[in-house]
Amino acid sequence: MEQIIATVRDFTGALVLVPEPGGDFPELAWGDAFFYYAPEGQLPRNVQPYGTVVTKNYPADTSSGLDPAERWRVNIHVGRTAFRELTGEPRRLYLPDDYTLTDTVLPHPVYGALGWICVVNPGEKTGELVVQLLRGAHDDARARFARRTP
Repeated sequence: MEQIIATVRDFTGALVLVPEPGGDFPELAWGDAFFYYAPEGQLPRNVQPYGTVVTKNYPADTSSGLDPAERWRVNIHVGRTAFRELTGEPRRLYLPDDYTLTDTVLPHPVYGALGWICVVNPGEKTGELVVQLLRGAHDDARARFARRTP
């Protein structure tokens, strides 16, 4: 997990937020990581992260079984075209997946329909792919930033 966070920190213009106790973020987010394209180093307004690392279940997102300490999940917005290529969706979108599988690219259990994939505990099979997908998501976020900036 730390290696992925460090890799994203090295992307040009990346802002990686890892909320900790005592900060401005809710306790639920503590220990997770949120990836943004923010060349000024300021949290962008009205922009969602292009990727996250979550270390625990969230109230409406428990199907990956992330509460044991050794489990964590990378979530990446890859867009609908890459999403279909990576997951075989939308054909499978309404079929149940085993979201507890590790080192496997899966549709995000909550945001899959919006072009998000996830990998629980990336490893030998998916580690390099996860970094490539995060790089692509970062580049897409940079392009969106350029379109919005006069």
